[in-house]
Amino acid sequence: MLKQTQQQKLLQKLSPQQIQLMKLLQVPTAVLEERIKEELEENPALEYGEEAHEDEFKDPQEEFNSTDAEDGDDEFEPDGSENEYDNIDISEYVSEGDDDIADYKLRDDNYPDQDENKTIPVRVETSFHEHLLSQLGMLELDDRQNSIAEQIIGSIDDDGYLRREVSAIVDDLSFSQNVATDEDEIRDLIRKIQDFDPPGVAATDLKECLLLQLKRKPQDDPGVVGAYLILENYFDEFTKKHYEKIQKGLNMSDDALKEAIGQIIRLTPKPGGNFATLNKAESYVVPDFFILNNNGKLELTLNSKNAPDLRISEGYRDMLKEYDRGDKKDKRQKEAVLFIKQKIDAAKWFIDAIKQRQHTLLSTMESIMAYQREFFLTGDETTMRPMILKDIADITQLDISTVSRVANSKYVQTEFGTFKLKFFFSESLSTDSGEEVSTREVKKILSDLIEGENKRKPLSDENLTKMLQDKGYNIARRTVAKYREQLNIPVARLRKEL
Repeated sequence: MLKQTQQQKLLQKLSPQQIQLMKLLQVPTAVLEERIKEELEENPALEYGEEAHEDEFKDPQEEFNSTDAEDGDDEFEPDGSENEYDNIDISEYVSEGDDDIADYKLRDDNYPDQDENKTIPVRVETSFHEHLLSQLGMLELDDRQNSIAEQIIGSIDDDGYLRREVSAIVDDLSFSQNVATDEDEIRDLIRKIQDFDPPGVAATDLKECLLLQLKRKPQDDPGVVGAYLILENYFDEFTKKHYEKIQKGLNMSDDALKEAIGQIIRLTPKPGGNFATLNKAESYVVPDFFILNNNGKLELTLNSKNAPDLRISEGYRDMLKEYDRGDKKDKRQKEAVLFIKQKIDAAKWFIDAIKQRQHTLLSTMESIMAYQREFFLTGDETTMRPMILKDIADITQLDISTVSRVANSKYVQTEFGTFKLKFFFSESLSTDSGEEVSTREVKKILSDLIEGENKRKPLSDENLTKMLQDKGYNIARRTVAKYREQLNIPVARLRKEL
């Protein structure tokens, strides 16, 4: 709560433009193009450079001329607000021989070859719920039953489970659609929907989900039969990996148990998971930076979508020039000039903000690349140095909050994969020699130790701690447990395999 209050106080000290700049810095490359499009729609004084199309915007010169035609030859008559328009200074906008405004582009000499085909592929896909609804046609249902089935499908979570109580679905239909039904009819339709693809859909819990999938497999397969018996009678023991108890209870041999468990682990715990992942925008990672190892020399480039060719509309400057050359300056024309100036100023600010954004991104990434040079050359996580936000803030002379915004929302593509910038930040840990190493290095070694363990006798946290200490890392058992959890690795008992 305190943190939120401090952030609110900080925002209160900033101007609206500074706040907008902060928000613009947070925008990832994937949505920057949409943000620029919004600005182009809102501000006709802003346009793309060489690629701008005249028919995309109304001709501003026509707007100005139409204003003049409406007023005819009427002189501007004082009405008490004359002073508001008398001091309009447009000299910086209309100086002859000065093309600063028309050429006020974002094109940077650092990006001479970044003209790319801006065509964005349109992705066509079917959502999870649409996939289920499309299968309703296979059931012979009347309109009323179809409405009930649609309500049931609408109640299924994105992961494929029907966690809503049957009685609640009955109430939903009664109150929202005025459809009378009962729990027996709902359960009957649920059983029919459970026959839909993907297998396991509309289950109420994990046990039912896995059993539904097993029912689709050959029932004469001993492994399938064994798997069904385990889940039906010893589900809790299976989740806790108490295999000895399962063997004893079902009188199964080691081979039979291994085959049955093999069948279970190949099942899908979240039948709707694949659809849910495909429909999340964040499943698309658009790199903001690219790092290339050119014979030992790291080369950093910014995604060209971060450096769009923007400029001020020449038509709007021509309007100001015509106003400046004219002898008659009536009230409506002066109002139009004020409006034009505001739009041009807003466009100039937006172009400046975009340019400041790309320079901030480059400055931050260059510092990270230099700091973690060995990793970008080798891809070896154990070579990563301890690095916190303050380290990069000190190098770039940027505020820590600015570095944080860049690190939390930007990605870099390397020959070893694509990483979020946040990946390169980590705390330090001391070795026996007093050297400070990155906790990322310790986590990598911990992960390697667990990966190489005997799965029949997994390493306990106590054993892992001793092994790390033997390698010279001063680390406590509780720290090992914390790192293991951060790596999403279960405790030794749950890592045990037959």
